[in-house]
Amino acid sequence: MTIGRSGLLVTTLFLAGCATMSKPDRAARTPITPLAVYGATMTVEIAPVLLAVRDLYPDGPVVRNGGVLSLIGTQNVADVATNAETQALRQSVRRPDIRIIMTLVEGHYRIVARRSAGIATMADLRGKRIATLRATSADYFLARMLESAGMTVSDVSVVQVMPLEKLASAIANHEIDAVAIWEPFSENAVRALGDDAVEFSGKGIYSELFNLNTTAGALADPAKRREIVRLLRAIIDANEAMNRNPVDAQALVAKSGGYTVEEIAHSWRHHGFTAAFAANMLDVLADEEIWLAVQEKRQPRSREQLAPLIDRSVLEEALALPGRR
Repeated sequence: MTIGRSGLLVTTLFLAGCATMSKPDRAARTPITPLAVYGATMTVEIAPVLLAVRDLYPDGPVVRNGGVLSLIGTQNVADVATNAETQALRQSVRRPDIRIIMTLVEGHYRIVARRSAGIATMADLRGKRIATLRATSADYFLARMLESAGMTVSDVSVVQVMPLEKLASAIANHEIDAVAIWEPFSENAVRALGDDAVEFSGKGIYSELFNLNTTAGALADPAKRREIVRLLRAIIDANEAMNRNPVDAQALVAKSGGYTVEEIAHSWRHHGFTAAFAANMLDVLADEEIWLAVQEKRQPRSREQLAPLIDRSVLEEALALPGRR
C-alpha cells in the first residue's frame, strides 16, 4: 500500500498524538500502595481524614482507630496517624523521629460546669470535682485554665469517668461538678444540664492542635513520601469541601464514632478545621513540654530540641499539587 506525502504527515501526527496521550493514561493507571492511616475515630476532629481517605482509597482501606502509638509500636502498623500535640510530645521522648506534618483542626476547648454546684466563675471551681482524661490535651487544658484563675490541679478534685459517654449523665446526676474534655462530650454535658450549665472558654489560653503525624523514616522513603503528600492534598481538598457543606462529613464522623448526627452537628462549631499548619506550633510544644516534664518527672527539652518534631515541607509539597476542582 502506498501512502502519499500528505497521508504520511497525517499518520505521523496521529501516532505522535497517541503516544503523547498514552503517557498520562499510563501514569493514571500506575498502581499505588495505600497508606495505613490511623486516627482517633471517636473524635470530631477526624472528619477531614475520613473524607480524604474515602475519596483517595474508594476500595479501602479505611481509617483505623489509633494514634501516634500506632506509628511507633512494636508492630509499627501505621504510616500516618492523628493525635493532639500532647501525644506527639509524650511519645517523642523515646522516639524523636516522630514528625508533625499538618494541623488538621484547632479544637476550641471549654470547661462545662453546674451552676447548682455553686459555680459561677472560674474561682468557684476550687474544691470541686472536675472530670478529664489524664495525660491528654484535655488534662493540659484544665491545668492552663486553673492557672489562669490562680489555681493548680491540687486545688480541685480531678476525676476520671470512663467510658467518656458517661460524662453527660455523671454531671446531670451531680456525681461530678464540671468537665474539661473534647467534643462531642462537652456539648453533650451542656445539653444534659440545660439551664444549669455554665461554660468557661479556653479562648486565648489554649486550643488543642490536632495534627497528622508520621516518622522521619517514612518521609525518607520516596514512594511513601509521595503517597503521604497525595494524602495531604486529599485532606486539603476534603477540608475545603467540608467547610462549604459539612453534612457529609458529619455523617461519616457519626458513623465512625457511634454518635447521632445531631450530636456531631451541635458540637461542630467548637472546631476550626484548617488543614494547614498552626503558626504557633513550636510555642505550644515548648510551653506544654514544661508541664509534661513535671508529670513525667524528667527535664524539659529546649525549643531547639523540639523544633525537629515539626516538618512543614510535606504540606508545602502538597500545596504545590493541583487541587480537586
